[in-house]
Amino acid sequence: MAGKYTREDCLRLLRDKSRELSERGEDRLPRRSDFEDGAVVAVKSFLGPWPRALEEAGLKEPRAGDRQEKNREKRRRARRRARNARRAARESEEKTDV
Repeated sequence: MAGKYTREDCLRLLRDKSRELSERGEDRLPRRSDFEDGAVVAVKSFLGPWPRALEEAGLKEPRAGDRQEKNREKRRRARRRARNARRAARESEEKTDV
């Protein structure tokens, strides 16, 4: 496929390469190194960063939900640490005042 790519061409490239890899017995997702530089540039320009491109092609599960839950948990831990630090500082002040 020479020349200009379309979004559909990019999706087809990824799916075809995935099928080719599985036919060869390789259990992995297509990598950037599996393609020519021009194809990689086209895929990234139409579909975004490589993991997102694989998600768009249906080759990889979307991570958005997982990422949101992980961020939520990080915020909870940060609040808990801040609360514990304030409590420890308050208790330390009380002990020095006595």
